[in-house]
Amino acid sequence: MYYVISDFLKTLKHVSKGSKWYYGWLAFLTFFILLGLVAYIKQLNHGLIETAMRDQVSWGFYISNFTFLVGVAAAAVYLVVPAYVYNFRPIKEIVLFGELLAATAIMMCILFIVVDLGRPERVWHILPIVGAMNFPSSLLAWDVLVLNGYLFLNLFIAFYALFKLAHGKELNMQIIKPLIIISIPWAISIHTVTAFLYNGLSSRPFWNASILAPRFIASALCSGPALMLIIFQIVRKVSRIEIEDRAIFKIAELIAYAMGLNLFLFAAEFFKEFYSGSIHLAPMKYLYFGLHGHTGMVPWMWTALIFNITAFILFLLPKTREHYFSLNLACVLVISGVYIEKGMGLVVPGFIPGTLGEIYEYTPTMVERVITIGIWAAGALIYTLLLKFAMPVYTGDLRFTVRGEKALKTTD
Repeated sequence: MYYVISDFLKTLKHVSKGSKWYYGWLAFLTFFILLGLVAYIKQLNHGLIETAMRDQVSWGFYISNFTFLVGVAAAAVYLVVPAYVYNFRPIKEIVLFGELLAATAIMMCILFIVVDLGRPERVWHILPIVGAMNFPSSLLAWDVLVLNGYLFLNLFIAFYALFKLAHGKELNMQIIKPLIIISIPWAISIHTVTAFLYNGLSSRPFWNASILAPRFIASALCSGPALMLIIFQIVRKVSRIEIEDRAIFKIAELIAYAMGLNLFLFAAEFFKEFYSGSIHLAPMKYLYFGLHGHTGMVPWMWTALIFNITAFILFLLPKTREHYFSLNLACVLVISGVYIEKGMGLVVPGFIPGTLGEIYEYTPTMVERVITIGIWAAGALIYTLLLKFAMPVYTGDLRFTVRGEKALKTTD
């Protein structure tokens, strides 16, 4: 017990130390977290009337962010497959940071679900044992299981690896490899079940497409790895961790394939809707051309499409994906494009027109925006602290006490 407490205190001491830039970054994130908390207290007191969600559009900005972040979490599989299935060493060296990002994204997903609930104190109703999950008939119960199971898998794998590294011991692959293999289909499942949640609503024809789950997965394998590429470059700059260019360029190449598939599936859906000209065309028409004078989403969706096509070209050409300026530009474009397309561009048109033919143009209120920024800041803070602990363990600068031996010296 003494060693556990000693190691925990050592971890806290190390995480609390840093440069003025580190403290400034933490203060910056904390400020927005507190703003988000104040806005959420206001929403909690007055109810969801503080949001722009109404009977006509009952899912909004929170669910949009949730859907995008599920894709970010699932993207960890893009590192696991080449690292452990094909034993590509340059990527194998950085899988740990992808696992930590996946865990952080799932935590943010859970936060967005909580703030979307009108009565969050009743969430225990869908928990196992204490509540009534209605498993396996309820898709919501499946979502609870796959999200929390994926969170547990990523946290266990990451912290098991960090624990072994911190004590200077080799990983026991008989323990960790089965979990890594399980995490591959599990990563696909979290996005598949999320897509099925949309598919299962028969009164919303915009989501009743069998192609929705493949599109979810394809877009996830674009935006998530793109975010990782930016993070890996920051990690390489602020630490002594060596991340090879080969690893970064290989991930960029894989993003190009996923982008091509994502655009192909979009084109297939676009053709099906517009060529058939059925009544179910209305949501797609609202997105890209407006419907009965309502054009709120049109500029956003064309911007997203231009961003995605431009990013695809930049990732596809070796000359541009292996040049850091154009590579980072492509990453920003694909993150922004998928965020728009898979966020508001997916959620809102599912309700337009409504079942009674109403058109309610949803725009998030300031309360929703501030709460959303607060959750993103919370996610950034969690990941920053995880990296602050993981990086020195990874480089060997931080080691824990081994029973029967003297504590090894730690450095910042």
